[in-house]
Amino acid sequence: MSYPKVAIVYLSFHCEPYIDDVVSALKNMSYPKDRVEFVVVDNPHPTLGSSIRYLEEHVMSMSGKELPHVTLLPQKDNLGFAGGNNMGIKWAIDNGFDYVYFHNNDGFVAANFLEPLIEVMEKDSSVGVVQSLLMLYPETDLLNSTGNSFHYLGLGFCNNLRVKRDSLNLEKVFETSYASGAAVLMRCSLLKEYGLWDSDFFMYHEDIEYSFRLRIAGYKIMVASDSVFYHKYSFGRNQIKFYYIERNRFGVMLMFFKWPTLILFLPMGLVLEVGLLLFAIKQGWWKEKIKAYAYWLKLSTWRLWLKKRHYVQSIRKISDQEMIKTFVGTVDFNEKSIKNPVLDNIANPLMNFYWLIVKNIIIW
Repeated sequence: MSYPKVAIVYLSFHCEPYIDDVVSALKNMSYPKDRVEFVVVDNPHPTLGSSIRYLEEHVMSMSGKELPHVTLLPQKDNLGFAGGNNMGIKWAIDNGFDYVYFHNNDGFVAANFLEPLIEVMEKDSSVGVVQSLLMLYPETDLLNSTGNSFHYLGLGFCNNLRVKRDSLNLEKVFETSYASGAAVLMRCSLLKEYGLWDSDFFMYHEDIEYSFRLRIAGYKIMVASDSVFYHKYSFGRNQIKFYYIERNRFGVMLMFFKWPTLILFLPMGLVLEVGLLLFAIKQGWWKEKIKAYAYWLKLSTWRLWLKKRHYVQSIRKISDQEMIKTFVGTVDFNEKSIKNPVLDNIANPLMNFYWLIVKNIIIW
């Protein structure tokens, strides 16, 4: 196979607990190291500060030797997940790289992770994004993500979370609703053509947005099961997470669907909002939910996101009917902290029943 140039963009955010495993894994990578750049974008932690000194002391001495060549891109401010990754994308494009691999802060790669991804991209120019298979760590027999599902009302979640890898007969390459930004390969040519990640998302749903941006432009979103990324995954319950998830899912809906589709989704969407608000009150993050509503009550918000919608609709090559083929009608988070019998026994059956009806109505 040929060996295109790949920039591995590692978004450092208090990386000290993780970087040793990252480095050990990259030392063993089988892809030619002289065709790879390890681009570390350091987003300073709000209380712990920058990791640059630690990176200089523990990583730079191995640059171009045991490791691929390393480039450090320290940031003065925390640019978020999308904004930080964009710094790495810009560097890769400016330096003539073919692909960018986004490497999550809290994980590490298998030795041969890159070859299966490159093979998929090089064989099929219609593939816009290809994700690695995410395994949990240290529970390496359990899956973190075989791609992700998108619920028609704007919620995304990992497929087969905590399912045993050996229990599934996965194809080598298969399509998914959207690719996880934790471990994914993208084409620099498409990043130049369709723009960088949307920094207005800051964090959460930006991987949905970019997958959908390429999907609506006619590209496929795939997973290569022979490419493995080990993820020290923890859902966590920091309050700001819920604000961005709730805020950003409305943005995705507004950007990508035609108005008749949004009107069809509205009745069940209102039912979901009542349920989510009650759930937020019970779980203690209702202030973040109200803050998300407040964000969408601003005229400036609508101006911003309608402008995004205009661009997305201008590059559209597929119908909503095609877009929704991989969507699901139930929410299956498979996380104990957010499991709820009301969701499982009432909300999911109701939402799925509604979905079975409306997806057959959407013929545009």
